[in-house]
Amino acid sequence: MKRMSNKEREVAQWLARLGPATGWALVEASAGAIKRGSVYVLLGRMVDKGFLESEVGERPAGQSGPPRRTYRLTALARRVLAAEAQIAAALAEGST
Repeated sequence: MKRMSNKEREVAQWLARLGPATGWALVEASAGAIKRGSVYVLLGRMVDKGFLESEVGERPAGQSGPPRRTYRLTALARRVLAAEAQIAAALAEGST
């Protein structure tokens, strides 16, 4: 099973809550937990690992710069998050 770093897990959990989102939306939703300066490097690494898929959207009228890229979790990322949650629950049960 592929492993997620702590920051990758954080991004995946935010995407699980938000649904498909842009990098900027993740930065805003995380209230600073995900930094603007590193979010796109992190998202690119997650795409390379197979945790995310991305799609270039249409540029809204009047917007300058490149079109926005939207990221969404893959089935692999959802399985990894579920497996990690099961492991955490089992460890919590064993410690009581």
